[in-house]
Amino acid sequence: MKLRNLFAAFAAGAMILSFAGCSGSTSSTGSSEPSSAAGNTDSSSAAEDSTSAAGGILKVGVKDAVIGFGYKDPLTGEYEGMEIELAKKIAESLGYDDVEFTTVTAATRTELLDSGDLDCVLATFTITEERKKSWDFSTPYYTDAVTVLVEKSDGITDLSGLVGKKVGVSTGSTSAYALVKAMTEKGLLGDYALPETSADFDISSFNVEGTTFEQFGDYPAISNAMTAGTVDAFCVDKSILATYKSDDRDYITDTFSPQEYGVATKKDSPLSSKIDDLVKGWLEDGTISSLISEFGLD
Repeated sequence: MKLRNLFAAFAAGAMILSFAGCSGSTSSTGSSEPSSAAGNTDSSSAAEDSTSAAGGILKVGVKDAVIGFGYKDPLTGEYEGMEIELAKKIAESLGYDDVEFTTVTAATRTELLDSGDLDCVLATFTITEERKKSWDFSTPYYTDAVTVLVEKSDGITDLSGLVGKKVGVSTGSTSAYALVKAMTEKGLLGDYALPETSADFDISSFNVEGTTFEQFGDYPAISNAMTAGTVDAFCVDKSILATYKSDDRDYITDTFSPQEYGVATKKDSPLSSKIDDLVKGWLEDGTISSLISEFGLD
């Protein structure tokens, strides 16, 4: 009996040692920290390598309700549009294994970019001097202009018809500022003094000649509000408004504030110059022009 007990104790001890060895092996292979720490790799060099070496997933912020640019099919869950194809080309050209799309709005795209949840944003993102102070932008791949969509039954045909009306805009966009600037230049807002930049424009308290704004989280919500009559008009880039135009709706005759769309990346990201080079090349060889035509954006 003593001999049997001694053998059982020996076997149990061997099993414990075996499990301990397995546990140590799993933790070392399951984490990427030890390898980078051991090499004492400079963080900027590591970032450079991550954007130039093959493999990995390119995380891209896109729109999901702008037909022609970024649209997510509700049946298949697949994204389609000019910006979707452009993102795929960027990923392929930089050697990524795949591209992962995340739906963004004008209010969330920079948050997700700054946090590192996204590598870049292709989401009808207008380049402005203000924004260039905080993020990098590629050479513009598309130029649009702002206008206003209205219900035909309301009889609004131009900027003058918007005086005293409530206009729906997207939170985080510069559309309201662009509209007020256009109306001011036409002398429709009395002696209103327009701020020099959109950053100084307080949209929430704006009420001049009865003209006001209401902000929404996404474009479908603005369209629904116009249908319900809680706003009188929908202001944003014309190519975006095309999704919501119908037999009962039309654009006003005025267009204003040219909007240049670029690929946005974090400030000083190693990706910035690489993406810019790609966009420049595709502008020169007609690739982007072909995508614009393919998705009916010309």
